[in-house]
Amino acid sequence: MRDANPHDNPEPRTWEARLHALVADVDAIAADLGDQPEQLLTLLRQIEALHRRIQDGPFRTSLPADRHQFFTLLQAMETSGGWPYIPRLQLRTFLDMLERDDQELPLGLAQEASGAVTVIAGDGPDSK
Repeated sequence: MRDANPHDNPEPRTWEARLHALVADVDAIAADLGDQPEQLLTLLRQIEALHRRIQDGPFRTSLPADRHQFFTLLQAMETSGGWPYIPRLQLRTFLDMLERDDQELPLGLAQEASGAVTVIAGDGPDSK
């Protein structure tokens, strides 16, 4: 008889409890980094990389080879919320956020924050 490896097929409560603890830790890290966007971006990149590793590794190798079983899995995925997806903020979202912030700042600061530069006729690089 083979010795049981605790990672072979853990009881649902065991892996769910471990997952819950990990998610709570990540939530706490995100809260600690609340005003540090560069560090939060690093955290998001790590989460996305983890998603890809799980998707391309253990998940892909666990997919059933039998069409009927695969179809059953797809039905279960559909009824339980579909494919897990990590959406990315688009550049447009960031620009919209800057525009909202600009409206709250005094005019001079708003232009500086958005990187807007006003060129007066005759002062540009093409003027003669």
